[in-house]
Amino acid sequence: MNLEMFLKMQNELLLVVLLLAVLVGEIITSQKGKSKLINFTIIAFAIVTLIGFFHQPDGALFGGMFHTNSLIQLLKNGLNVGVLIILMQSAGWLKETLVKQNKSAEFFLLMFSSLIGLNFMISAGDFLMFYVALELSTLPVAALVAYNAYKRQSAEAGIKLILSATLASGLALFGISFLYGTTGAIYFDDMANLLQMSNLTILGLVFFFAGLSFKVSLVPFHFWTADVYEGAPINVTSYLSVISKGAAVFILTFILFNVFKAFSDIWKPMLYTVAIATMFVGNLFALRQQNLKRFLAFSSVAQAGFMLLGIINGGVLGAASVVYFVLVYMFSNLGAFGVVQAISHKTGKENMDDYNGLYRTNPMLSMVMMLGLFSLAGIPPVAGFFGKFFLFTAAAGKGYYILVFIAVVNATISLYYYLKVIRAMFLRQSENPIPYFKNDIFMKLGLATAAAGILILGLYSPLYEYVQSISNLIFN
Repeated sequence: MNLEMFLKMQNELLLVVLLLAVLVGEIITSQKGKSKLINFTIIAFAIVTLIGFFHQPDGALFGGMFHTNSLIQLLKNGLNVGVLIILMQSAGWLKETLVKQNKSAEFFLLMFSSLIGLNFMISAGDFLMFYVALELSTLPVAALVAYNAYKRQSAEAGIKLILSATLASGLALFGISFLYGTTGAIYFDDMANLLQMSNLTILGLVFFFAGLSFKVSLVPFHFWTADVYEGAPINVTSYLSVISKGAAVFILTFILFNVFKAFSDIWKPMLYTVAIATMFVGNLFALRQQNLKRFLAFSSVAQAGFMLLGIINGGVLGAASVVYFVLVYMFSNLGAFGVVQAISHKTGKENMDDYNGLYRTNPMLSMVMMLGLFSLAGIPPVAGFFGKFFLFTAAAGKGYYILVFIAVVNATISLYYYLKVIRAMFLRQSENPIPYFKNDIFMKLGLATAAAGILILGLYSPLYEYVQSISNLIFN
């Protein structure tokens, strides 16, 4: 392995090294030193994240099975930043809960294994690498969802996820087998040149799209989402909602734009229908939720519908809007989930009514939650407004005016239920409000990073211009 090969796979190899270091640390560290191992792991992962922002060479490895470029590296860096925020927000829970159960290191091992799978998935150059990476990214998360071993709801969520993931994996593999059967190729570039319009090819496309839609939580493949999000630990819910979904949206965009570019007349109407159904189902069901984890679950379903507006564009503008929205969505959702994590860890409260009068006792947490929800709702000048604006522009640029109008209607619906939480925190009073409490330094850093991302990307950021300048790399 020469230096150039190492640099092309730098992120994946560093994650493997960190994973092995955590494994060795778990073996040699006494029970009293477990908290220090948690601190070491978070700091070491922060260093790995920082290294990812240095220049790395573009190119392909293993005969084209693995490829990387500036756009893919940007996505990997975004995933790393998101996971770093999640780990910082989880530090207190890990030290106070998992250390006593002697399974804090396993949490890191499972999360890093899933992240390695996501990195290989978005760098995949053929369907074999894609499918292996998809499985590697999914199986560890199923264990993480069921990590609260003493809660029946967590075990049920793990079972629901593994059953849903198995069905989704089977559908995707079934579709890939159809595509391979019609072309005799598994590489994306070769298959794009060999695919011809036929019933078997269209059926393969539909099955593949259905399988990947489970991971993105698109309607009607979203049924697992609310139950799994509610039963899983909140940090795992954050990972599923942001990191896993973001990578899946990117690889879906890449494959539709490249492998199935000639079939846009087939998949664009399909996306049109699914986008409308996903936005309405996600928003209307979110209106009825009181548990904040289920509330944010249906919110994430609705946000997935908005993401399809960029994909349906089918061009550079659409790719840029999707990538930018995924990065903005990451900070917005992690800000909201971080507050829910902090309050749940300290008080065990997760219902909307429990947040009545929160601003009077915990003003900083209320402000972070407000920023996250404003961004998810698309209220200017925070980052979420520009994310949605670019998605709407991408769809309108191809003449999908009715779809954009429907999206605006759904954005208005979402504004109502996001403001319900803000009203509870700032305007309502409670005889028994959540008492004031202090967060540990890692939680404060995680919340501050999410809030800073929401504000900086909204008020001033050259990020969108940069994303747009490199989005042509999504096309072969």
